[in-house]
Amino acid sequence: MKKVAVVGAGYWGKNHVRIYYNLGVLHSVCDTNNDALNAIKNDFPDICVTREFDEVLDSDDVKAVVIALPAEQHYEYARKALQAGKDVFVEKPLALELDDARELIRLSSEGNRILMVGHLLRYHPAFLKLKELVDNGDLGRIEYIYSNRLSLGKIRREENALWSFAPHDISMILALCNEVPEHVSAVGHSYLHKHLADVTTTHLSFPSGVNGHILVSWLHPFKEQKLIVIGDKKMALFEDTQPWEKKLTIYSHTIKWEMSMPVPTKGDPEFVPTEEKEPLQEECLHFLRCIDLRESPITDGNEGYRVLEVLDHAQKSMENFLAEEKKLPATDRRFSYFAHPSAIIDDSSRIGDGSKIWHFSHVMKGAHIGNKCSLGQNVHIGSDVKIGNNVKIQNNVSVYTGCEIEDDVFLGPSCVLTNVTNPRSEIVRRSLYEKTVIKKGASIGANATIVCGITIGRYAFIAAGAVVTKDVADYALMVGTPARQKGWMSRHGIKLSMPDSEGIMVCPESGLKYRELEEGVLRCLDLDEEASLPVEMAIGSISYDELKTKTVKSGGL
Repeated sequence: MKKVAVVGAGYWGKNHVRIYYNLGVLHSVCDTNNDALNAIKNDFPDICVTREFDEVLDSDDVKAVVIALPAEQHYEYARKALQAGKDVFVEKPLALELDDARELIRLSSEGNRILMVGHLLRYHPAFLKLKELVDNGDLGRIEYIYSNRLSLGKIRREENALWSFAPHDISMILALCNEVPEHVSAVGHSYLHKHLADVTTTHLSFPSGVNGHILVSWLHPFKEQKLIVIGDKKMALFEDTQPWEKKLTIYSHTIKWEMSMPVPTKGDPEFVPTEEKEPLQEECLHFLRCIDLRESPITDGNEGYRVLEVLDHAQKSMENFLAEEKKLPATDRRFSYFAHPSAIIDDSSRIGDGSKIWHFSHVMKGAHIGNKCSLGQNVHIGSDVKIGNNVKIQNNVSVYTGCEIEDDVFLGPSCVLTNVTNPRSEIVRRSLYEKTVIKKGASIGANATIVCGITIGRYAFIAAGAVVTKDVADYALMVGTPARQKGWMSRHGIKLSMPDSEGIMVCPESGLKYRELEEGVLRCLDLDEEASLPVEMAIGSISYDELKTKTVKSGGL
């Protein structure tokens, strides 16, 4: 029985025309474009064509209407069709406004009409198999789902990439999670048209702990359609651009923990066979079956509303992001740096170009880390701490609020810095933190302790395990508990020789000359302490054993 009318015979609508015609149920096609209608009439001469939607609605032979028009027309045409007593299939999205979608759902319920939304991939044989694997627990507990839908075109003018591409992925992710997200955020950027996002990234957080990530773009050099599901037992990839035998792949990759570190273990890919059926035909057959049996579709109005709700939240999130982005002063921009995924970087902290922050480290709010710094594993940087450029902080070091670290400082593994001299757990002293300054080029050895409220001078050298309780002069070598000065160290970290008759001490590695200008005040005679080392002096060229022998002979170590 010819009972279906297709409204819209353009880019995607003509595929509906083909499917319903081949199924023997196509009654008529409606489009305002004469060229499109002539093409349909030429290919399918035995069906009715019309420019007038009212003719479709007035026909008693038409039981169901398929709406394949631009998104902004979905609501109006679907509303009229439902009011005319027709069953309705609407291509995605159901509508552009949540209130309009609710109105369509109400009309379909009150009129006992079928309302179905065209979320095509929900009917794809490979996705149906993937959902079966997820529902049966074959992948284990689902942890993360992400989707890439990328291509070069078809570029739209009436809707952005989010609304054009993402509904399919949102629908699939909601189906796999079997819940709605509690948080949605999105970022979009416009390149071709000022207010039309060409690339968008959407993040979904679900109550169960599952997270979803959707990247869509029509400015990509090649076509990519991937849905990846990460379970704690296995991982799955649905890649629609692959041949049928490779559209669904299972990976037995797992993560094992060794020495408190996650270590990936890779498994061989397993291709899961699926039936080779055209998804659109399966979708159309489902619509016809729901019409005949008066059953609710898998992608009914309520499912369409849930997808629309996510789209609406994502769109508002993008708009809010752009509004806030414009308010950010230039001084608050983020720099280019590396942070390990396990590191935590609080908002309002600032990290300079080329810096690296490694495993399980935490940079708290307001902290300022300079350029080319390196923070090892399990490093804590307190609120509002200022750290200069080229500072190296080794594993298990905490730099608390009140500490100031200048350029080129080295903090050895597990050295200790504090900010209260007389701490008590029951006494709050946050407003009484004492200032500790470690000046340019100083080195603090492994497991050394720096009592708070003191200053470590330029290029001072604190030996491993030393406990420093008072200010340290520039270039001083401090050893022991409590630490005492045991000579002078060069800028290159080598103990200086005994002074000659003119009071000159020479660094055995660099040849730079130093003199004690007055008691306790050492200065380099060849370089300004604030100047950077010349490039040729910034790379060690002699092993420490050679330097040690050379230094001992000259009366040093």
